[in-house]
Amino acid sequence: MAEIKFEIKKELGSISDSPKGWTKELNLISWNGKEAKYDLRDWGPGHEKMGKGITLTSDEIKSLKELLNQLDF
Repeated sequence: MAEIKFEIKKELGSISDSPKGWTKELNLISWNGKEAKYDLRDWGPGHEKMGKGITLTSDEIKSLKELLNQLDF
């Protein structure tokens, strides 16, 4: 399996914390040297391990924001 390289360009924020020290974060990440995208996933302490997540382009994150703004909480 090929090594996956990533660089967190900007830490945008954490939306939850687990009792085991993992956090669900929204970050701007460059994967394998490509253009940075918005990324939502679980991270272990110190960003040494990561869980499965979702990566979104700027247009996709704008569409998600519009959708979330329509929700009635």
